[in-house]
Amino acid sequence: MNIPIFSDLKTSFNFSSTLNKFIIVNVAIFFLISIIHLFIFLLNFDCKTVDIISWLAVPASVSALLLKPWTIISYMFLHQDFFHLFFNMLMLYWSGKIFLEYLGNKKFISTYILGGLAGAALFIIAFNIFPVFNSHKHFAYAMGASASVLAVLVAIATFLPNYSIHLLFIGAVRFQYIALFMVVVDILSIEKGNPGGHIAHLGGALYGFIYIKLMQQGRDISAWFDKLINFFATLFKPKSKLKIAYKRTMNDDDYNTNKILKQKKIDEILDKISTSGYESLSKQEKELLFNMSKNI
Repeated sequence: MNIPIFSDLKTSFNFSSTLNKFIIVNVAIFFLISIIHLFIFLLNFDCKTVDIISWLAVPASVSALLLKPWTIISYMFLHQDFFHLFFNMLMLYWSGKIFLEYLGNKKFISTYILGGLAGAALFIIAFNIFPVFNSHKHFAYAMGASASVLAVLVAIATFLPNYSIHLLFIGAVRFQYIALFMVVVDILSIEKGNPGGHIAHLGGALYGFIYIKLMQQGRDISAWFDKLINFFATLFKPKSKLKIAYKRTMNDDDYNTNKILKQKKIDEILDKISTSGYESLSKQEKELLFNMSKNI
């Protein structure tokens, strides 16, 4: 059954930027889990029996992690508090826009994911090495996009240290100082509360810094991840059983001109979606987007 609102949401999501897709996924997971928790409360279920967070947050205990290995990925899209989500998505939005402008989609995806993995790794290592955490490591877990967000922020700040943005009541501030401030705050906050979260943030920040520094030396430590993503994308992409031979009916100049005009039309439609939303499109524009999506 084709429900128009879900069809529109799917089309709108498909044509969103990579940054917006990551934000949408984070927000959608937050609201989905909030709704599930509401039903658990209304039906008076035992919260300990139906504990969704414990199955998605990454644990500090290695033995617990072995039973829930997916949590090293799921935790970086998981938020339990609205303001935690809001602050993370706000910071991801303005740092991610600059990141995408200069470094592109693939590097953004790898920095978010690998930065999150680095945050989880440092969190687990710290809780299993430092004696202060001995009594907590079997019960501690981390969640949130903060490590991934810090990886993106520190990476672009390392790449463009003198890039300035205007902050309310402050004025122009260089990116490197914003990133440095965030890192220092996390370091000083470890003993004040939520040490696992702050340590994970530092893991993401450390990845972002090392990644850009090595890239500037000609070494891309995310190349293996890009190849892995391409492999799985090819593996699960439906293969056509029909072999179709295409015969070009126009010369090279006409073909290239026609291709440029089509791309220009698509760009205009995407700009219209960005400015006025998907509903502002005409029926013909929606059909054009739909036909293009089937060829992606």
